[in-house]
Amino acid sequence: MRQLSHFSRDGSVRMVDVTKKRLTLRRARASGFVAMSPEVLQRLPENPKGNPLEIARIAGINAAKQTATLIPLCHSLPLSHVDVQARVAAGGVQIESTVVTNAKTGVEMEALTAVSVAALTVYDMCKAVDKSITITDICLLEKRGGKSGTYLRKQSSDRSARESAPGKT
Repeated sequence: MRQLSHFSRDGSVRMVDVTKKRLTLRRARASGFVAMSPEVLQRLPENPKGNPLEIARIAGINAAKQTATLIPLCHSLPLSHVDVQARVAAGGVQIESTVVTNAKTGVEMEALTAVSVAALTVYDMCKAVDKSITITDICLLEKRGGKSGTYLRKQSSDRSARESAPGKT
Protein backbone atom coordinates (compact mmCIF):
# COMPACT_ATOMS: atom_id res chain seq x y z
CA MET A 1 0.00 0.00 0.00
CA ARG A 2 1.27 3.46 -0.91
CA GLN A 3 2.09 6.01 1.78
CA LEU A 4 -0.13 9.04 2.37
CA SER A 5 1.93 11.86 0.87
CA HIS A 6 0.83 14.62 3.25
CA PHE A 7 2.36 12.96 6.32
CA SER A 8 6.04 12.82 7.21
CA ARG A 9 7.65 9.70 8.68
CA ASP A 10 6.93 10.93 12.21
CA GLY A 11 3.24 11.42 11.37
CA SER A 12 3.20 15.21 11.20
CA VAL A 13 1.33 16.97 8.42
CA ARG A 14 3.37 18.47 5.61
CA MET A 15 3.06 19.97 2.17
CA VAL A 16 4.54 17.62 -0.42
CA ASP A 17 7.86 18.86 -1.81
CA VAL A 18 7.62 18.84 -5.62
CA THR A 19 10.86 20.75 -6.21
CA LYS A 20 12.63 17.87 -7.98
CA LYS A 21 9.66 16.77 -10.07
CA ARG A 22 9.63 17.72 -13.72
CA LEU A 23 6.98 19.76 -15.48
CA THR A 24 4.50 17.58 -17.35
CA LEU A 25 1.17 18.09 -19.01
CA ARG A 26 -1.55 17.12 -16.52
CA ARG A 27 -5.29 16.81 -16.99
CA ALA A 28 -8.11 15.83 -14.67
CA ARG A 29 -11.86 15.42 -15.08
CA ALA A 30 -14.40 15.23 -12.28
CA SER A 31 -18.17 15.03 -12.04
CA GLY A 32 -21.02 15.44 -9.61
CA PHE A 33 -24.79 15.45 -9.56
CA VAL A 34 -27.35 17.81 -8.04
CA ALA A 35 -30.53 15.81 -7.42
CA MET A 36 -33.73 17.85 -7.38
CA SER A 37 -37.45 17.51 -7.82
CA PRO A 38 -39.13 17.85 -11.22
CA GLU A 39 -40.66 21.14 -9.97
CA VAL A 40 -37.25 22.68 -9.38
CA LEU A 41 -35.97 21.42 -12.73
CA GLN A 42 -38.93 22.98 -14.51
CA ARG A 43 -38.38 26.30 -12.77
CA LEU A 44 -34.65 26.59 -13.62
CA PRO A 45 -35.25 28.88 -16.64
CA GLU A 46 -37.35 31.33 -14.61
CA ASN A 47 -34.86 31.80 -11.76
CA PRO A 48 -34.86 35.54 -10.87
CA LYS A 49 -31.15 35.36 -9.97
CA GLY A 50 -30.21 34.34 -13.52
CA ASN A 51 -29.44 31.08 -15.31
CA PRO A 52 -28.33 28.69 -12.54
CA LEU A 53 -26.41 26.43 -14.93
CA GLU A 54 -24.39 29.26 -16.45
CA ILE A 55 -23.69 30.86 -13.08
CA ALA A 56 -22.63 27.45 -11.71
CA ARG A 57 -20.21 27.07 -14.65
CA ILE A 58 -18.55 30.41 -13.87
CA ALA A 59 -18.45 29.63 -10.13
CA GLY A 60 -16.77 26.29 -10.87
CA ILE A 61 -14.13 27.92 -13.06
CA ASN A 62 -13.41 30.50 -10.36
CA ALA A 63 -13.23 27.76 -7.71
CA ALA A 64 -10.68 25.74 -9.68
CA LYS A 65 -8.46 28.83 -9.78
CA GLN A 66 -8.81 29.26 -5.99
CA THR A 67 -8.19 25.65 -4.92
CA ALA A 68 -4.86 26.33 -3.22
CA THR A 69 -6.51 28.95 -0.99
CA LEU A 70 -9.32 26.54 -0.02
CA ILE A 71 -7.44 23.26 0.48
CA PRO A 72 -4.57 23.90 2.93
CA LEU A 73 -1.87 21.60 1.49
CA CYS A 74 -2.59 22.06 -2.24
CA HIS A 75 0.03 23.67 -4.42
CA SER A 76 -0.85 26.81 -6.32
CA LEU A 77 -0.89 25.81 -9.99
CA PRO A 78 -0.81 27.79 -13.23
CA LEU A 79 -3.99 26.47 -14.83
CA SER A 80 -3.93 26.59 -18.61
CA HIS A 81 -7.55 25.48 -19.11
CA VAL A 82 -10.67 25.04 -16.97
CA ASP A 83 -13.99 23.93 -18.40
CA VAL A 84 -17.14 23.31 -16.37
CA GLN A 85 -20.33 21.97 -17.92
CA ALA A 86 -23.70 21.85 -16.17
CA ARG A 87 -26.67 20.28 -17.91
CA VAL A 88 -30.15 19.13 -17.03
CA ALA A 89 -30.34 15.35 -16.71
CA ALA A 90 -32.93 12.92 -15.43
CA GLY A 91 -33.62 13.91 -11.82
CA GLY A 92 -31.29 16.88 -11.61
CA VAL A 93 -28.22 18.63 -12.95
CA GLN A 94 -25.09 16.78 -14.09
CA ILE A 95 -21.85 18.72 -13.63
CA GLU A 96 -18.47 17.90 -15.14
CA SER A 97 -15.17 19.74 -15.04
CA THR A 98 -11.92 19.43 -16.97
CA VAL A 99 -8.75 21.12 -15.73
CA VAL A 100 -5.37 21.22 -17.51
CA THR A 101 -1.93 22.46 -16.50
CA ASN A 102 1.72 22.00 -17.31
CA ALA A 103 3.14 21.66 -13.80
CA LYS A 104 4.96 19.50 -11.27
CA THR A 105 1.81 18.19 -9.59
CA GLY A 106 -1.66 17.18 -10.71
CA VAL A 107 -4.96 19.02 -11.00
CA GLU A 108 -7.33 16.48 -9.46
CA MET A 109 -8.18 18.77 -6.55
CA GLU A 110 -8.89 21.66 -8.91
CA ALA A 111 -11.28 19.51 -10.97
CA LEU A 112 -13.05 18.25 -7.82
CA THR A 113 -13.25 21.75 -6.35
CA ALA A 114 -14.75 23.09 -9.58
CA VAL A 115 -17.51 20.46 -9.52
CA SER A 116 -18.17 20.93 -5.80
CA VAL A 117 -18.56 24.70 -5.99
CA ALA A 118 -20.62 24.50 -9.19
CA ALA A 119 -22.97 22.06 -7.42
CA LEU A 120 -23.19 24.31 -4.36
CA THR A 121 -24.01 27.22 -6.66
CA VAL A 122 -26.90 25.31 -8.23
CA TYR A 123 -28.15 24.56 -4.72
CA ASP A 124 -27.83 28.20 -3.68
CA MET A 125 -29.74 29.42 -6.69
CA CYS A 126 -32.57 26.90 -6.26
CA LYS A 127 -32.92 26.56 -2.47
CA ALA A 128 -35.79 29.06 -2.33
CA VAL A 129 -37.97 26.56 -4.23
CA ASP A 130 -36.77 23.39 -2.43
CA LYS A 131 -34.22 23.02 0.36
CA SER A 132 -34.12 19.20 -0.01
CA ILE A 133 -31.88 19.38 -3.10
CA THR A 134 -29.05 16.87 -2.69
CA ILE A 135 -25.48 16.98 -4.01
CA THR A 136 -24.16 13.50 -4.81
CA ASP A 137 -21.57 11.46 -6.67
CA ILE A 138 -18.69 13.96 -6.67
CA CYS A 139 -15.77 11.94 -7.97
CA LEU A 140 -12.64 11.97 -10.09
CA LEU A 141 -13.36 10.52 -13.54
CA GLU A 142 -9.94 10.75 -15.09
CA LYS A 143 -6.40 11.86 -14.33
CA ARG A 144 -3.56 11.98 -16.84
CA GLY A 145 0.10 12.91 -16.58
CA GLY A 146 2.79 12.76 -13.95
CA LYS A 147 4.68 9.84 -12.46
CA SER A 148 1.58 7.86 -11.50
CA GLY A 149 0.26 7.93 -15.09
CA THR A 150 -3.37 7.60 -16.10
CA TYR A 151 -6.37 6.85 -13.91
CA LEU A 152 -9.80 6.18 -15.44
CA ARG A 153 -12.77 5.62 -13.14
CA LYS A 154 -15.06 2.74 -13.94
CA GLN A 155 -18.57 4.15 -14.44
CA SER A 156 -21.29 2.97 -12.10
CA SER A 157 -24.53 1.88 -13.70
CA ASP A 158 -26.45 4.58 -11.73
CA ARG A 159 -24.39 7.44 -13.15
CA SER A 160 -24.36 5.91 -16.64
CA ALA A 161 -28.16 5.83 -16.66
CA ARG A 162 -28.35 9.51 -15.67
CA GLU A 163 -25.74 10.59 -18.21
CA SER A 164 -27.50 8.83 -21.06
CA ALA A 165 -30.87 10.38 -20.18
CA PRO A 166 -32.05 13.11 -22.52
CA GLY A 167 -31.51 16.63 -21.24
CA LYS A 168 -30.49 20.08 -22.27
CA THR A 169 -27.41 22.11 -21.60
